[in-house]
Amino acid sequence: METTETLKTAFALDAGEIAERYATQTARGLADAEVIRRRRVHGPNRLREHKTRSAFLILAHQFTGIIVWLLAAASVLSLVLGDLADAIAIVIVLLLNGAIGFFTELRAARSMEALMRITEVRTRVRRDGQVREIDAHELVPGDVVVLEAGDVVTADLRLVTVSNLFCDESLLTGESVPVAKQTASIAPGTGVADRTNMAFSGTAVTQGLGEGIVVATGMATQLGHISTLAEGADADASPLEQRLDKLGQKLVWLTLALATLTSLAGILWGNSVPEMIKTGVALAVAAIPEGLPVVATLCLARGMWRMAARNAIVTQLSSVETLGATTLILTDKTGTLTENRMSVVSYLLDGNDIEVTRDGSDVSFQVPGGGGDPAGSESLDWALRIGVLCNTAQPDLHDGGARIGDPMEIALLAVAGKADLTRTSLAADFREVRQYAFDPERKMMATAFSRNGDIVYAVKGAPEFVLEVSRSVLSDNGPRDMSERDLTEWRERSDHAASTGQRVLALAMKTAATDDEDPYEGLTLVALVCFLDPLREDVPAAIRASQDAGVRVVMMTGDHADTAAKIAQEAGLGTGTLKVMTGRDLAGIDPATSDEEMRAHVLQTDVFARVAPDTKLKLVSLFQEQGHVVAMTGDGVNDAPALKKADIGIAMGLRGTQVAREASDIILKDDAFATIIAAMRQGRTIFENIRKFVVYLMSCNVSEVLIVGIAVGVGLPVPLLPLQILFLNLVTDVFPAFALGLGRGDDETMSEPPRDPNEPIIDRKRWFLIGLLGGAITLATLSAFMLALFYLDLGADTAVVVAFLTLALAQLWNVFSVRRPSLAVVRNEISRNPYVWAALVLCLGLLAIAMGHPALADVLGLHWPGPDGMLLAVSMSFLPLVVGQIFLVLSYLRTSRGL
Repeated sequence: METTETLKTAFALDAGEIAERYATQTARGLADAEVIRRRRVHGPNRLREHKTRSAFLILAHQFTGIIVWLLAAASVLSLVLGDLADAIAIVIVLLLNGAIGFFTELRAARSMEALMRITEVRTRVRRDGQVREIDAHELVPGDVVVLEAGDVVTADLRLVTVSNLFCDESLLTGESVPVAKQTASIAPGTGVADRTNMAFSGTAVTQGLGEGIVVATGMATQLGHISTLAEGADADASPLEQRLDKLGQKLVWLTLALATLTSLAGILWGNSVPEMIKTGVALAVAAIPEGLPVVATLCLARGMWRMAARNAIVTQLSSVETLGATTLILTDKTGTLTENRMSVVSYLLDGNDIEVTRDGSDVSFQVPGGGGDPAGSESLDWALRIGVLCNTAQPDLHDGGARIGDPMEIALLAVAGKADLTRTSLAADFREVRQYAFDPERKMMATAFSRNGDIVYAVKGAPEFVLEVSRSVLSDNGPRDMSERDLTEWRERSDHAASTGQRVLALAMKTAATDDEDPYEGLTLVALVCFLDPLREDVPAAIRASQDAGVRVVMMTGDHADTAAKIAQEAGLGTGTLKVMTGRDLAGIDPATSDEEMRAHVLQTDVFARVAPDTKLKLVSLFQEQGHVVAMTGDGVNDAPALKKADIGIAMGLRGTQVAREASDIILKDDAFATIIAAMRQGRTIFENIRKFVVYLMSCNVSEVLIVGIAVGVGLPVPLLPLQILFLNLVTDVFPAFALGLGRGDDETMSEPPRDPNEPIIDRKRWFLIGLLGGAITLATLSAFMLALFYLDLGADTAVVVAFLTLALAQLWNVFSVRRPSLAVVRNEISRNPYVWAALVLCLGLLAIAMGHPALADVLGLHWPGPDGMLLAVSMSFLPLVVGQIFLVLSYLRTSRGL
């Protein structure tokens, strides 16, 4: 690892001394062989992964809850009372329950770790004279890293070149204002916040360009030091976990009170004290759904893995439930609704248009309608040159010659390359002396080149901004002054191209004597370049699906209003006449002070064009204040505040900056809007599945408490033995609940309005269903018990077996009573779930083993109840199912009629 002295003095050395100390050349970087050698010495550029949980810790976690201690106490008590069989049986139940929780939680934990590995950070580095994109963990001291706006710095760097470079260092210093960077050395002893020639790992590049030499990696970075201090911090539980915990806490005291009263009542009726104590403990365990956290973890992990399979990586567990409650999607256009596959289709020049046509890999330039040969056109030649010169796209030599950068810049290089104009071919005449990063306020970028003793500024940017600062226009006969009439005509040509769905970029230039002039004043307009980015084929269907789900979609883009409106119409946004607002219209919008008329107009808008970053944040706040649960897509540094503010921030995985990804809750690996809808469907399905298995578990557990409590309270023999209750919890509770948690949802999942995000997991309607189903199971089991005891005269022991079988089967059939009321009785999301049928077969098999295996049957107090007893148990077990289905049908009829 780097020495402490080197790290402390890196900022105090000049750029040449740093390069010498780390044996690197800023123009070439390190050689591959040297990188391998240094990685052996310094290790990978990673922080320690404190979140990874070992298998041992996960296993130990299964035996730390109050439920486990209650079971352990019951086992010890049984052993003290001389009931060795009960003690061993309870230990077996503990081990089996622990094993189920262990394997489920282990898989969930490993799934989450795998998801995080998918989102490895990439960084650009110069090696052997070439710029490459690599995984950040491959960086070594001495590497030369290339930075631009939107990057997250992935190691501590001593900056050697900068151009208008600013970094957000709030992660380290708490300072919210981005820090301007420079390359001069700084006095030794300067604090971290004032080391302006350093770029620190984990900070974000908000503006400009730069290069730096890696001086610290991994735990040796400033971020690594902070990570060391935070090793002991625990993550907060997600809202869903908190809700489940509150639900369990509500049951604990009620359960303990019922168990205590049941035990006292049994003792008063003459039952043995040890048996009643064990029954009370078993009832306490039975009433609390101990499988709830395990099943919830499995459900969430499975759902998140399904999302990942559909190219949506969920970075925060809490966002899963929020996603299902989303009411509004603020979506970007480029790459989300469109293919982000830019190609130049035409150049609008002074006096004529030039179409770019393609035949396979061949590209040709034509005047529309055969109006002449564009070959030799000075305007076209300069337009192609500027497209190459004012360009930051880089070749990716590790990806078949592909390029890294903005799609429009890549398209400009591609079309110029077909005309044999490349950076290499232009290098002899044009020597770059300065680069001006994209200015988000002026919507332009520029580069300055030395040519024949003059300085040539090449500029590109948004047409309306370039036209405002253009004083002349380049014709084939040279520059000529731009009149007001010319300016109006150029604006009309730009608007017309944009209205057909094309993106338009203006190219301009100027010649000066020095390189210290304002590059954006007194320009000569060269051309307008038109690009086409077609709508994704699956977008219209995805928009319709979101509208059917009660989720409104609003476009928020930096593009021209006409371009945005054209794509919005093709996509199917809005419900009538498309309502469009521009950034200028929104300049004064403020969620706190804007008048009601202005707010209402904004809230009804379908497309926001030319939107500034601060306006995006205001729009998110405005929609949230109106009660919307907002999901927003973004890809740039400037999107990060709005992504954080949104209820669900969705970053682009292909073209998104690392800053945007860090600020988001979901990352789209394919940047596709349809993936958002698929993830939303999965989010709704996950929450609905959780509700289903909570209702199922609670109704089963309530019935167990009521059966024993009522029987003992009225002086009947105990209808269930403690070990039988524990066995039912292990068999008929957990496996069907698992199956419900793995359900894929139904066709109605996306045909209903979003739920209220503040709605509890168990609402009043579902509490009533829990009571109804639990009561029906109780009635059926106690009826079977009393019929066996008093009508069939089967004896107390056999009556207990009948009660056990009735309860076990009724709980299994109960799984079909948590379906949606609106779906068919026979074919619904439960009956179509293969996991449910597998769980039923498994549980029936385990019940058969419990009845047929002599040792297990003896421990559980089970035996063959005879044909009458079996017929009674089976027939009575269907009573709760019938009651549940009748209730669901009546509930649907009542709802459909608006009662």
